[in-house]
Parts: sequence; C-alpha cells; structure tokens
Amino acid sequence: MSTYDKIAWLPLCGGLTGLGLVLSYLAMRRRGLGSGLRGAAWSLLPIAAYLTGSIEMFWKMGVAVGDFAKGFVFSPRVWSGIALAGVAVVLFMLSGPLRRRRVDRGQDRRAAEAGSARALAQKPTVGGQLATRPAGSMAATGPAAGAAKAPAKAPAKAPPPAKARKGKDADDDDDLGDVADILRRHGIT
Repeated sequence: MSTYDKIAWLPLCGGLTGLGLVLSYLAMRRRGLGSGLRGAAWSLLPIAAYLTGSIEMFWKMGVAVGDFAKGFVFSPRVWSGIALAGVAVVLFMLSGPLRRRRVDRGQDRRAAEAGSARALAQKPTVGGQLATRPAGSMAATGPAAGAAKAPAKAPAKAPPPAKARKGKDADDDDDLGDVADILRRHGIT
C-alpha cells in the first residue's frame, strides 16, 4: 500500500471545499458578489480534482519531482552533466559573435577588391587616356601625325543623366541614357 492510499482524500477535499465556500460567502458580504463568486470557483477545485482522479496524478508528479531533486542534489554524475551543459551554452554564446565577425571580414575583403578594381578602371594615365584603354589605340591624324604627339586634353565632364521621359518606355530610356553617360565619361563615344 503506497502513501497515496493511506490518505483519506474525500474528507480532505470535501473539507477544503466546504471551508472555501464559507470564506467565499463572507467575502461576498464584505466585498461584493464578484469576490464571492471568484472565491466559490476556487473553492470547488479540490472536490473537482478528487472526482476526476487528478489528485493521484498530481501526487505522482510531486513524488517524481521529489525523487529527481533528491538524486539531483546528491549525485556528482548529475553535477558533472550540469557543468558540461553550462560549458556547451557558453561555447554556443561565444560562437555567434565570432561567426558574425568572420562574415563581416569576408564582406569587407570583397568590397575592398571591388573598390580597387573600380579605382584601377577609372584611373587616368599619361595623355588623358584611361587605364582600361590601351595607349596606342588612338590613331593620330592630321599634319602632326609624324611629329611628336601632343598631350591630349582631358575629356570634358559629362552632364548628369537626363531625366526619364514620362510614358511607357521611360525605364528603357533612362537605362540607355545612363549607359551613354558612362560611356561619354570614359571617352568611349
């Protein structure tokens, strides 16, 4: 016979319900109907738990938690498991910022490579030629063709892109205008 069976649950639950209903009546007279009804609702729970068999379930849960706590407090094996779980949590927390830093560095490196490639592409060389264009590609014309080449003038600053026209082909016109401006700035057209 277990400890649960040694307790007279019906008189205990009935007594708690009766005491609660008496206190609920007093609360209703003193504080109003709302307080009395709330007290009556709480008072009916012990007898309802007995009638549904929930008390035995709660008893078994309490015994299981007690046994776990007893084994938990006095077991070095359990404490070593807790220590390892703590180390795992700390390692997990440290990995987040380290992974973010690695990703940031990788993105910075890619951005620096793209920026240096862009700077090389736009860097002017001697004679106003752009670095992306070979120096001898321009053919000399006119009377000074055989004479020493005079330094070429720097290309004029291109006007800002024209505003897109309103209409159905406005996006296409704007994109083509931007491409034409870029080509003009690099002296290609």
